[in-house]
Amino acid sequence: GKLIPVAVNTFTYDVFVSPPEIEDIENTAQTLGDILNLSKAELLPKLSAKESFYQVIKSRLSEEEILALNKAKLPGVYLQKRLIRYYPYDEFLAHTIGFVDTEGFGRYGIEGKYDALLSWRDNSMTKFAHKLMGGLRLNSSFKDFEAQGASLILTIDQNIQFYAQELLKKAIADLQAQEGTIIVMDPNTGKIIALANEPSFNPNRYFEVKDLKLFQNPAYQKLYEPGSAFKPFVMAAAIEEGKITPQTKYIDEGMVQIGKYIVYNYDHRVWGERTMTEVLEKSINTGAIFAERQLGHDLFLEYINAFGFFEPTGIDLEGEVFSENQNLIRGREINFATASFGQGIEMTPLQLLRAFSALINGGYLVKPYIVEKIIMPDGSERKIQPRKERQVISLETSAKIRSMLVKVVEEGFGKRAAVKGYTVGGKTGTAQVSWAALGIPKAGYSDKTIQTFVGFAPAFDPKFIILVKLNNPKTKTAEYSAVPVFHDLAKYILDYWEVEPK
Repeated sequence: GKLIPVAVNTFTYDVFVSPPEIEDIENTAQTLGDILNLSKAELLPKLSAKESFYQVIKSRLSEEEILALNKAKLPGVYLQKRLIRYYPYDEFLAHTIGFVDTEGFGRYGIEGKYDALLSWRDNSMTKFAHKLMGGLRLNSSFKDFEAQGASLILTIDQNIQFYAQELLKKAIADLQAQEGTIIVMDPNTGKIIALANEPSFNPNRYFEVKDLKLFQNPAYQKLYEPGSAFKPFVMAAAIEEGKITPQTKYIDEGMVQIGKYIVYNYDHRVWGERTMTEVLEKSINTGAIFAERQLGHDLFLEYINAFGFFEPTGIDLEGEVFSENQNLIRGREINFATASFGQGIEMTPLQLLRAFSALINGGYLVKPYIVEKIIMPDGSERKIQPRKERQVISLETSAKIRSMLVKVVEEGFGKRAAVKGYTVGGKTGTAQVSWAALGIPKAGYSDKTIQTFVGFAPAFDPKFIILVKLNNPKTKTAEYSAVPVFHDLAKYILDYWEVEPK
């Protein structure tokens, strides 16, 4: 497809005054105030600072302001041209791109991670080139600056990204959720196709954001407990180790007692005799505990580690976080039990998606990446090669898990994910949010939920995997919140990529 520019260098104008050169302070303050929409009271102290030759009055002027200032010809008032980063699509992809601050440093996302490559700062000087003499050097053209920074080509598909953002905005509004994330990835390579977060911000106006937490990218900078979306990992590990098969049966009595704790199924349901496949379909907590016990705690920990839950994914964005999941490593019985169904174990959405990809791509852990090509200032190009880090489960186990996850969509709580003409697989997760995660210092869980669906299609030759996560929507479970969003996005991608229906 054609490339669109999402971050470009452009010029802007600021206005500054040199107080010793101002002839009529009152009149200058009045005129400047009228043109720039500033009050005389805030202008007078700057215009009267006789010992200073340089007082910035306003940055990033509009065309009208520039024309009016040129016309007014006020002594001691100067326009100053400088280079800035501009984001033509405003909020589009904001969390992923990040922004360049007023000092010229890249912050967050790609701008932060690739700052050294992207920057137009003049390395031969201690000051930045675009701040020399309070502005650009007069003899330097735009090209000199262009030549100093590399260009990056991203893996993002703009149409899928745009549609993901629209779906997310709508879901958050309709379900009154507090926050949401959608990630679309190629499960075979780790290539990120879309990465959307809401609420978002405009990187051109980043300085207007009051709460700096808004700049954090929830996809890889915020931890959460995924709930039942984690169950397939326990199943995969137990199948790989030959401890269970998809057909293994157990009897669910609706609860499991562990010391002084009692663990129940969702809605206190009692399911009776069930297979491991049905455990995923109906998302039965006691069944996940059963599978974890067949596997044993030591192996369970080994597999969680192998699936990458104790390490960063290595995505090429700034400031990735991960959890060491200390309470699990301490190894109390109750912690292993709840971790088997995704409570009391925390991760980022991206870690979950990366591990899920290994379940369905033949067992390989891939490294997610978002920059596809780097074009150096001298015109030379570096294409980024996808990386398989390690094989976690065998091809056979991967095929079995895929079939179990297809059953979740055909028979279980994932029915709304189905797309006519295609086989789709996936898993829901409705996790309670701990009081601690809400910043309230008490043990246990609140009634707030985070609802997730991870799904893929076509199931037996996955072209994409999608994670949809919604924080505290007013629906009871992910079946009614994240799953329909997945369905709409999956259908869009299958049509858009012209994937042959089966």
